[in-house]
Amino acid sequence: MKVNLEDLNAFVVVARAKGFREGARASAGSASALSEAVRRLEAQLGVRLFNRTTRSVVPTEAGQGLLARLSPALNEMEAALDVVNGFRDKPAGTLRLNVPVSAARLVLGRIVPPFLAAYPDIQMEIFTEESFVDVIAAGCDAGIRYDERLEQDMIAVPIGPRVQRFATAASPAYLDRHGRPQHPRELLGHACLRGRFSSGSMPPWEFERNGEMVRVDPTGPLIVQAGGGIDLAIEAAVAGSGIIYLFEDWLRPHLDSGALEPLLAPWWMHFSGPFLYYPGRRLVPAPLRAFIDFIKAPAGGHSR
Repeated sequence: MKVNLEDLNAFVVVARAKGFREGARASAGSASALSEAVRRLEAQLGVRLFNRTTRSVVPTEAGQGLLARLSPALNEMEAALDVVNGFRDKPAGTLRLNVPVSAARLVLGRIVPPFLAAYPDIQMEIFTEESFVDVIAAGCDAGIRYDERLEQDMIAVPIGPRVQRFATAASPAYLDRHGRPQHPRELLGHACLRGRFSSGSMPPWEFERNGEMVRVDPTGPLIVQAGGGIDLAIEAAVAGSGIIYLFEDWLRPHLDSGALEPLLAPWWMHFSGPFLYYPGRRLVPAPLRAFIDFIKAPAGGHSR
C-alpha cells in the first residue's frame, strides 16, 4: 500500500500535539489541512486513527500502534536530512523554542537578534508557555526553563544571567498612604498584586536574609495570569494599586525611573538563572546546534 508521507507526518503531528489546532501551531500549518490529511489517511487505511470530541483528540488503539512504529522512522528521516544540512557553509532550517514569557522578555531579547544576524538561513519560532510541557510533543526542538522544572533525561545548557533575584516594589504614592513594610510578614497587611499559573497554582512570595527563610501568601485587589498578565500587574503597581513581587530585571526600568520604589531589598531572594534544555537521546538538529554553540561562546547567551 502506497501512502502519502505528508499525510503520515500530519498524523504524527496531531498525535504528538494531542489536537489539530495544537498540531497546526507546532507545525506552522493549518488545522484544516491537518484534518484533511488525517481523513485521507484514515480512508486509505480503512481504520479510524483518532477518537474526536469537542474537547479532545485521542489516538485509537490502531492510532497508538501506528504512532509507535512511525515515530522512530520519522526521527531517523529528520536526522538524515540534518546530516546533509551539516555540509552547508551555514546551517539552515527552523529552530522552535518553547519558553516562559520571562525568558522571552529578559533573556532572548539580547540573544536572538545577533544570532539571526550570524545565521541568516535559520528561522526561529518562539512559543511562550508558563506550564511545563514536553517540548518534543509540542513540536519544539528545545525549551528554556529553570533548574527546578527540568526533567532528568534532558541536557541543560546555561543561558542568560546566572543569578537573578525576585524584587518587591510599589509606587511611592502607595507607600506614602499605607506605609513601608520593614519585614516580609508585614506584607500580609498590604494590598499585593499576585500572579497565578495556568495550572491554578499561586506560589507564595519567598524571602531570605542571613539564613532566615520567610514565605508569605498575601492578598490583594488583582490576580493576573503569570506571563501574559504581568505587564498589567506592573502598570497597576505604578498606578498605586499595591505591592508587586517579580523578577528584578523586569522591574528594573521602573525602579530606575522612580515610578516604583524598592521594598525589603535585603530580603530579596537569589536564584539560579535559566537553562536551554533538549533531549539527549536524539541527534541535535543543525539550527539547534548552532544556537547552543552561539550561547556557549564568550559573547553569547550567559553572563554573571
